[in-house]
Amino acid sequence: MTKKVLLVGDGSVGSTFANDLLQNAEVDELVIADVVKKRPVGDAMDLEDIIPFTGETNIHPGEYSDAKDADVVVITAGIPRKPGESRLDLVNKNVGILKSIVQPVVDSGFNGVFVVSANPVDILTTLTQKLSGFPKERVIGTGTSLDSARLQVELAKRLAVPVSAVNSLVLGEHGDTSFENFDETLINGKRLSAYPEMTSAVLNQIEADVRAKGGKIIENKGATFYGVAMMLTQIVSAILGNHAVVLPISAPINGEYGIKHDLYLGTPAVIDGSGVSQVIETELSEAEKAKMLNSADKMQEVLAGVNLD
Repeated sequence: MTKKVLLVGDGSVGSTFANDLLQNAEVDELVIADVVKKRPVGDAMDLEDIIPFTGETNIHPGEYSDAKDADVVVITAGIPRKPGESRLDLVNKNVGILKSIVQPVVDSGFNGVFVVSANPVDILTTLTQKLSGFPKERVIGTGTSLDSARLQVELAKRLAVPVSAVNSLVLGEHGDTSFENFDETLINGKRLSAYPEMTSAVLNQIEADVRAKGGKIIENKGATFYGVAMMLTQIVSAILGNHAVVLPISAPINGEYGIKHDLYLGTPAVIDGSGVSQVIETELSEAEKAKMLNSADKMQEVLAGVNLD
């Protein structure tokens, strides 16, 4: 069986993801669709030049109808966040774009897995599932995977240890109500309390720096794309190769953490060929549980105001 991916949205994130995917996964066919028709033509031609180094892949521009026999549809299309703008500010702008994508993809006969990275990702992942009617396990968002990577890098810098020594996650919304699970963080197998330099003030600063990093990147270069493109690659590679990988993603919540809302939120989950094969309710302190519930409540407030008609 061939492994086929349809990428919808060929901006900085989509283009970088395509390049990363070809170098990190076995892909037989990569179709690129964008409202700017010339861009996928040029990107397909440009990406062909790496085939001698990555393996045979049929790369070409296409349409939503090409999803009919795809394994994965990756949605990066959307209006990007502007300096000073929150991810939730984007919701009304991007819901219309999402509707114009999901319905024709479903109409094509697509029977694979949706992977969403457009922001606000938790909201748009939830709406992709509702618009498509797909089983929840076959819709995934990048969630807090990027935030968690940023946290791990920051902790590694602060403690002068390899990033591989850091086991820490950002959970909840990929946005303003996210939180770091410092109470369960391990550095070389030890709790943060074993590191006296990790005072409350320092942890508060780390949290602020991690949350502000995306905005600072946008201020300096206009967009963020390397990190999220690699997270997309990790997710899609796990699906195509049926490899069980644990990542903090926008996962379907079904009562985990005491959340009663029907939505997607950042939590660890197992991804494999079926999509989300297991949602992991990670250990949280009481204070962190309250933060998780608050994040879910804020997401639900936004979702309640979205009109899908």
